[in-house]
Amino acid sequence: MEQIDADVGNVFEKIDSWVDGFFKILPNLGIALVVLAAFWLLSKLVASFVRKAGKRRGRDNLGEVGAALIKWALSIVGVMLSITIVAPSITPADLFAGLGIGSVAIGFAFKDILQNLLAGVLILLRQPFEVGDQIVSGGHEGTVERIETRATLIKTYDGRRVVIPNSDIYTDAVTVNTAFDQRRSQYDVQVGCNDSLEDAKDTMLAAVRGCEGVLEDPAPEALPWAIADSGNNIRLRWWTKPDRASVVYTFAQVIEAVKTALDEKGIDMPYPTQVVLFHDQTEETDGDRSRHREGWPARPDGENPKPLRIADGLNGGQQP
Repeated sequence: MEQIDADVGNVFEKIDSWVDGFFKILPNLGIALVVLAAFWLLSKLVASFVRKAGKRRGRDNLGEVGAALIKWALSIVGVMLSITIVAPSITPADLFAGLGIGSVAIGFAFKDILQNLLAGVLILLRQPFEVGDQIVSGGHEGTVERIETRATLIKTYDGRRVVIPNSDIYTDAVTVNTAFDQRRSQYDVQVGCNDSLEDAKDTMLAAVRGCEGVLEDPAPEALPWAIADSGNNIRLRWWTKPDRASVVYTFAQVIEAVKTALDEKGIDMPYPTQVVLFHDQTEETDGDRSRHREGWPARPDGENPKPLRIADGLNGGQQP
């Protein structure tokens, strides 16, 4: 078996060259650390300035997001400069080229995260809604708690938190219930066919105007809306403050006040009824179109079908 001799001298020479190289780059390493620390402090100062500027303008969320982005950007620039100082053979062009290739790979790997980040920045810049607004998005409704770079957080009216990705909010329709100072509600009330529409309208409008939370301008309206099967429909429309609590509590007061006022006035609020007519049974007029009160009309030529009991010759045409 052939014996292999270990050349220990080469190992020590390699270690010695590494130590010499370390001492040679030690000044550059110190300068790189100073540059890195300077950029880190600069990123903290600029981020703090952006954050305070956002708060002064009432854009806290935008200030937070802008501060975070600037802080990361300056930190990356500081790291790149530090690398070029430690390794002078690496030029900034090489770093940017590597950063470009790396950014493509990162973009594919974190496509959804970057998409939500960009959507969050655009939402904060365009500001279609603000923190505290009540919105409806993707079947979820609630009050906006916070707008982050990845998602928007809303608190539902039953006390739950929903996290909606910013890309969904930015690409889908969003209803902002508190975008304006007023919001309209409506309800259809059915009154009897024989009741006066004018009396019903006046009664309902007087009841609505007396409810707390109903705005005087625009004024409430009562519009005849449909002639239905069981009565006539009148559509009530009134305006309130836009928040959910005002809409719900005022709606309940209006329904109660209108019901009470119509009852006191003696105006009927009918419910659906059905009348079932049975013909060709036992009465003398059953099936005789020339004599019965309801059902099919008699033919003008008098050629009416005979009742079944007569046509079939039951009991000699006599009642049982």
